[in-house]
Amino acid sequence: MDMNSFSPMMPTSPLSMINQVKFEDEPDLKDLFITVDEPESHVTTIETFITYRIITKTSRGEFDSSEFEVRRRYQDFLWLKGKLEEAHPTLIIPPLPEKFIVKGMVERFNDDFIETRRKALHKFLNRIADHPTLTFNEDFKVFLTAQAWELSSHKKQGPGLLSRMGQTVRAVAMSMRGVKSRPEEFMEMNNFIEIFSQKINLIDKISQRIYKEEREYSDEMKEYGPIHVLWSASEEDLVDTLKGVASCIDKCCKATEKRMSGLSEALLPVVHEYVLYSEMLMGVMKRRDQIQAELDSKVEALTYKKADTDLLTEEIGKLEDKVECANNALKADWERWKHNMQNDIKSAFTDMAEENIHYYEQIILLQVIMSIRR
Repeated sequence: MDMNSFSPMMPTSPLSMINQVKFEDEPDLKDLFITVDEPESHVTTIETFITYRIITKTSRGEFDSSEFEVRRRYQDFLWLKGKLEEAHPTLIIPPLPEKFIVKGMVERFNDDFIETRRKALHKFLNRIADHPTLTFNEDFKVFLTAQAWELSSHKKQGPGLLSRMGQTVRAVAMSMRGVKSRPEEFMEMNNFIEIFSQKINLIDKISQRIYKEEREYSDEMKEYGPIHVLWSASEEDLVDTLKGVASCIDKCCKATEKRMSGLSEALLPVVHEYVLYSEMLMGVMKRRDQIQAELDSKVEALTYKKADTDLLTEEIGKLEDKVECANNALKADWERWKHNMQNDIKSAFTDMAEENIHYYEQIILLQVIMSIRR
């Protein structure tokens, strides 16, 4: 059985099986490069939406060409995420940005929102490309290479509505039932996720508040420069001093803007991405528990049911393999995710600290200059 996929339709080539069973500490040479750029607005009689150009360059033999260019809208990214979760229920799928509001922006089609989303979608695809298992997913390949009509046709090949409804009903029933005894290592994992979620959400709120306060401070400070210039026109003895103060204020504004740019581009997106990751992790744990709950229900049925014991025994054997595969997949991906998370957050805060040090060095220098001019 494919270790990270429970779909019988998934191909199991030797290369993909190796990558699914074992996550290498040292990644292979990168052979898949993806760029998301050139957002384009589309207006129809029914809706308005944005598409993004996706350019893929690769040296992999399973691709028909070395370069592909397609356009995708947000709904296509949602479809891909859903297919990856369906094929790999206990792998940690990278999160997508929210559909409507990112970083507190309400207007869905302003330039800042579109650029923020473009960066997030770019990161989403490249995280999948760098993942040792997800990168070989067939739906991912179709997403990168198929033209619009081909992708639409491929989407229709999925399970029918009644089948999806049946799967959903069973999943809800299993989640309501719960698991009787979650293994200790997954109890620890769940506790980590809960604590991590609380802390990263708090950091996200504080970071957003700091950014808002810095923006208000910067907007106010911008008003002082022109005021000092106007003042100098009526104070002949203080012309040079007042213009010097205005110049220093202008430099302070530029330094503050640069610092805020670093905050909004380096720290805020990383923190918010891991807020979304915390939600994703909770979903992964639920799916793992659903698989185990299904096994528990069959074992219980075998205990109290005399008839069809042979069939139940066969089903239990398959479910035991399924649970073991799900657990092994999650454990391997968990360590990989934690390593990446620690590196990402450490790098974001280190960069922000260096930006702050540089900012305060500039401000101190400007304060010295202003004190001399006084």
